[in-house]
Amino acid sequence: MATDGHDVDLLVVGGGINGVGIARDAVGRGLSVLLCEQDDLAGHTSSASTKLIHGGLRYLEQYEFSLVGKALTEREVLLRAAPHIIWPLRFVLPHEPHLRPAWMIRVGMWLYDRLGQAGDRRLLPRSDTVHFPSHAAGAALKPHIRRAFVYSDAWTQDARMVVLNAMDARARGATVRTRTRCVRAARQAGHWQVELRDRDGNPTTVRARALANAAGPWAGRFLDEVAHVRHPHQVHLVKGSHIVVPRLFDHGFAYIFQQPDRRIVFAIPYERDYTLVGTTDVEYDGDPARVAIDDDERRYLCDAANRYFRQQIGTGDIVWAYSGVRPLLGDDASSASEATRDYRIELDHDDGAPLLNVFGGKLTTYRKLGEEAVDRLAPLLGCEAGPWTGDDAPLPGGDMPDADFDRFHRGFRERFAWLPEDFALRLARNYGTLAGRVLDGARSLDDLGQHFGADLYAAEVDYLVREEWAHTAEDILWRRSKLGLRLDQQGVAALEAHLARAAAPA
Repeated sequence: MATDGHDVDLLVVGGGINGVGIARDAVGRGLSVLLCEQDDLAGHTSSASTKLIHGGLRYLEQYEFSLVGKALTEREVLLRAAPHIIWPLRFVLPHEPHLRPAWMIRVGMWLYDRLGQAGDRRLLPRSDTVHFPSHAAGAALKPHIRRAFVYSDAWTQDARMVVLNAMDARARGATVRTRTRCVRAARQAGHWQVELRDRDGNPTTVRARALANAAGPWAGRFLDEVAHVRHPHQVHLVKGSHIVVPRLFDHGFAYIFQQPDRRIVFAIPYERDYTLVGTTDVEYDGDPARVAIDDDERRYLCDAANRYFRQQIGTGDIVWAYSGVRPLLGDDASSASEATRDYRIELDHDDGAPLLNVFGGKLTTYRKLGEEAVDRLAPLLGCEAGPWTGDDAPLPGGDMPDADFDRFHRGFRERFAWLPEDFALRLARNYGTLAGRVLDGARSLDDLGQHFGADLYAAEVDYLVREEWAHTAEDILWRRSKLGLRLDQQGVAALEAHLARAAAPA
């Protein structure tokens, strides 16, 4: 759609969930789009979440009713759009009377259910009260806990959700450039003149009719140091850390634990053999690219789990930990945990070419954020097409009849009966209806090429390089998958050698 010598209608800076959501929505309306990301897709905040698609039960205490209602509606949309990487999960909230009275929790659960009625509730059951020891979730808990409340939300593979949005944007005509920094942007005669540099330092100049700043924790720095646009905002940075430990319970429920500081901590089934515990909320003023868990956070999360579980853990049990920096709206919250998770979209076009800035947000509401962002940009770019990313727009691999993953998985198992059961489930979950492309015509494990360990083979690695912008072992082992939990150092070295050979000039 770009005209008058412009290269693209919209240049999006930032390859996290908000950036890819904006790019996907915009290109689907007929705008020409280029997205640049300084590192890997989901390389920072968007792969460091608690991996939940949820309304945010605890936000009700902060009277964030609009945010919770919006998120619950989006939860239903996303469950249908990506049933392979998003699935329902029941959460158990053990009752500790000295922390919150039962009546307060019941009211919160009732309100959570009511706010969720704006969406189609057929996918998720309502909240309930359970008693121990008759309920399966009770066996892992300390014996003094006799009652709990149970409610529904959903789980997602967060980094894969980012990649799938980028894939859909590309399929619709967008250009996605990873390992590409936006180093300079200036308004010139009704457009943006933007300089990009790839990982080798090679520059490219792009003329864009509009610019979207979806740089997450770098959003303020982008305005100050790249676009040189004056603004009143200070992005509030909060570090959230998680730990992964060997499995603490043997069932499919997750837990949400109240803490003495009135925060909550989740304990979630993770990658079959592990439990994910998180998150912390710590003020952060360092470089978002160098964020890491500290010893106090490790102890905090272990203590949070030990208050409830019979099986006690220490920092020595941690097999993996990760941290991310959440860019939250600056407000008057007295603590990091009370800062709003809602987003703000601001459009600046007084000086010519439009600049759209995104501040804050959460994983669950990314699609709505993208839709609202493009709704505001579209009239300025002469685009009359309306929103399209709702219930009838599945993400790549999610085009399953009735969003029924179980039915798809059964058919996949029958079609590829030679695959080991756990391997087949991982492929179905990660790639959905695209899983057959990953196997690339293979009829046995031997056809998949070099075996690096766990269930990672060259065929999948080559697919990820070819189709999903993977460049490094870290991209593959910790974002496109979580096989880093299972691959030993020898396997990692073999994978790195394979990637180096693939990247070498012919």
